[in-house]
Amino acid sequence: MAKKKRKKRNQKRKILVLTAAGVLVLAAGAAAAVLLYRNVFSESREDVLEEYMACIEAGEYEKLYDFLDSTSQEMVSREDFVSRNQNIYEGIEVSQIQLDIPKEQDREKPLSYSVTMDTIAGDISYDNSTAFEREKGEWKVVWTDSMIFPSLGKTDKVRVTTLEAERGSIYDRNQNLLAGQGTVQSAGLVPGKMDVQPQEEIQAIAGILGMTEDDIKSNLEAEWVQDDSFVPLKEMTQEQLDQPYTDPQGNETGETVQEALLSYPGVMLSETESRVYPYGESTAHLLGYVQQINAEELEERADQGYNEQSMIGKSGLESLYEERLRAREGYKLAVVDAEGNEKEALAMEPARDGEDITLTIDINWQTKVYEAYQEDESCSVVMNPKTGEILALVSTPSYDSMDFVLGMSQEQWDSLNADEAQPLYNRFRQTWVPGSSFKSVIGAIGLSTGTLTAEEDLGTSGLSWQKDDSWGDYYVTTLHEYSGAADLRNALVYSDNIYFAKAALQIGAETLAGQLDKLGFGQEIPFEISMSSSQYSNTEGIDTEIQLADSGYGQGQILVNPLHLACIYSAFFNEGNMIAPYLEYEEGKTPSYWIEGAFTPEAAQTIYEDLREVVSDPQGTGHGAASVSGAALAGKTGTAEIKESQEDTEGTELGWFAVYNTEVSDEDTVLMLNMVEDVKGRGGSGYVVDKDAEVWNQMAAAE
Repeated sequence: MAKKKRKKRNQKRKILVLTAAGVLVLAAGAAAAVLLYRNVFSESREDVLEEYMACIEAGEYEKLYDFLDSTSQEMVSREDFVSRNQNIYEGIEVSQIQLDIPKEQDREKPLSYSVTMDTIAGDISYDNSTAFEREKGEWKVVWTDSMIFPSLGKTDKVRVTTLEAERGSIYDRNQNLLAGQGTVQSAGLVPGKMDVQPQEEIQAIAGILGMTEDDIKSNLEAEWVQDDSFVPLKEMTQEQLDQPYTDPQGNETGETVQEALLSYPGVMLSETESRVYPYGESTAHLLGYVQQINAEELEERADQGYNEQSMIGKSGLESLYEERLRAREGYKLAVVDAEGNEKEALAMEPARDGEDITLTIDINWQTKVYEAYQEDESCSVVMNPKTGEILALVSTPSYDSMDFVLGMSQEQWDSLNADEAQPLYNRFRQTWVPGSSFKSVIGAIGLSTGTLTAEEDLGTSGLSWQKDDSWGDYYVTTLHEYSGAADLRNALVYSDNIYFAKAALQIGAETLAGQLDKLGFGQEIPFEISMSSSQYSNTEGIDTEIQLADSGYGQGQILVNPLHLACIYSAFFNEGNMIAPYLEYEEGKTPSYWIEGAFTPEAAQTIYEDLREVVSDPQGTGHGAASVSGAALAGKTGTAEIKESQEDTEGTELGWFAVYNTEVSDEDTVLMLNMVEDVKGRGGSGYVVDKDAEVWNQMAAAE
C-alpha cells in the first residue's frame, strides 16, 4: 500500500512544556511535571486515515471500529460494523489499497482523498471524503456506509455477480466434437412425491445408482430441501440410462436403467450441462478427462484464478492443454439497493471462454481402429507420413472419460484398477519389443552405411543358425525356409531372422549404435504428448555378438515407442528424411523433418518397394492385407517373443504390423502401425494383419 510512514502509538515523543520563558523541548521520560499538553502534536487526520485503510488491507476489522468517533459508535454496534465491513471487503477480495491524499486541505472541512484497490473484478478507483472529530486529543472518524463506497447507503449492499465462462472444446480435423459442452441427465428425487415411508424405495434407488442409502438420505436432509424441491443425486449419460438393468442378484430384469429408476415414485430426470466426450472409450486415452479441482491442486494454482468449484484437466489432452482450454470466470461488482436494484456498477472483469483446439485426428480412423482392437491389449498409431499429421492414437482396452466426469462408485474404481488387462494403462506412450517390424530399419541402416547391399546373398542356413561355437548353445531361429537367394527382398518377404542377424553382424555394433542414436534412440520424441524414449541397450552400448545379432531382428534389448517407429518408417516416404509428427491441426502447415538424412534416398526407396512385396507376394507374411478392396497396401509384420530364455516355452508374443497405402496422393497417404499383446496361439502377427485388413476395408466402405 502506498502510504506515509505511520507513527506508532507507543513510540517516544517529544513533550512541549509552556513556561514564562517560552517553549521548552524535553525528551520523553523526563520529570513527571512535564506531562502537560502531551497530545498537542498527536497523529494528523491523514495519518489516521492511512492507518484505517491499512487495517482494511490487513483484514483487521475489529480494530477499524476503534477509529470511529463516539457518535458513530452509538449509531452502529461493533458487531454490525465488523460484519458489514468484513463481508463486503472479503466478498470482493480487496487487496493492494492505494491511498492518495491531496495536501493543504482546509482542516474545518472533511478530508478529501482518492482510493484505488484491487478486487476480484479488477481495479476500483473512487474519490471520497470523510469528516473527523477531535476526542481527547485524537482524531476520530465520523463513519457512514459511504466510507466503504461513496454511493453505498445504509440499507444498500455490494453484489458480486459471477459471469460464467465455457471451457474450450476439442475437435477433430473435420470439426467433429471430441470433447466439449453438452448435456447429461441428472437423476434425482422430489421429496413430496415419494411414498410416506420410502425406506425400501431409497434402498432400491441407491442400488440402481450405485450409491449408498446414507448418501441419498444426506442429500434429502439438506437445509434447502422443500417438498417440491428437485434433489439431484447422480448425473448420467443417456447411454448409461439405456443400459439393461441387472438387479442386485445379477438377474436381468428386462428393463433399462431409466425404466427401473422411473418406476419409483418421486424419481425425476432433469437435463443438465456437462463436459461430454461423444466418442467414449475410443478417445479416452488421447483426451483424458476433467474433474473438480482438489485441495492440493488449488493450493498450487491459488494465484491463477482457480476456485473450489473449478474443473481442471486431469489427464490426456485435457491436462496438456489446460491453460488454453480452461474457462476464466468473470465478475461484476455493483452497489444495489434493498430491493436488489442496481445503483452503481463498481467494476467488471469479463468472462473469458477457453480456446477451442482442433486436432489432426480423424475420428473415423480413431473409432475404426478402436472397434477392431477393443477386446485386445494393444496400441495403434495412424499418421500421414508425408505431412506428420497424426490421424489416430489408440490404446485398448480403454475406459469411458464420462465415468470420471460424472463420478464413479468405489466399486467401479476398484474394478478398473483390478482389471488384469489394465484399461487405465496408456500403451501408445510406452516402449515395446518391436520384433520383425524392426527389420526394415536394419535393412535401411545397412544400405545407408554401405555395410549391406540389396542383392547380396547372405546364404541360406535352414531354420537355425549360430555364427560359431563361441555362441555355445545359442542359435538364431526363423520360421520360414524359402528357395532363392537370401537377399534383402526375400528376407523381408519371408521375415528371415537369420538374414537380419547376419546383417547386424556385418553392420557392426559401433556402427549400429551410432545409426540408432542418429534415428532418435534415447532422445525425447518431438511431440505434444510425452512419450517414452526408445532404447537399443540396457547399457551404454551393444555389448556382445549375440545381443548384436538379436538386435538385427528387433529382439535383444531393443525397445521402441510406436510413434517413434512410425516416424522412422516415414523416412521411406520422404527420401530418407524422418517426418516430425504433430497433433494440433494447422491449415496449410508446411511439413518439417525431425531427422534429415536418416537414411540415404536410395536405401529408403529400396525398402519402400520391398515392403510392397511383403503384401503382394503370396508367400509374404503380410499377404493377408492384399485382400483389401480399393487400396494397394505395403508393410512389414513383426512377432516379438517375450520370454525368459531361449528354452522358455511359456513366454508370450507381441504382434506388429506397419502397413501403408501406395499409389495415392501425398494428401491421402496413410501409415498405420499396430501392436497387439499376447498373440501367441492366435496367429502371431497374422492376427494383426487380418484386423488391419478389416479396418482398411471399413474405411474404404465409409468413403
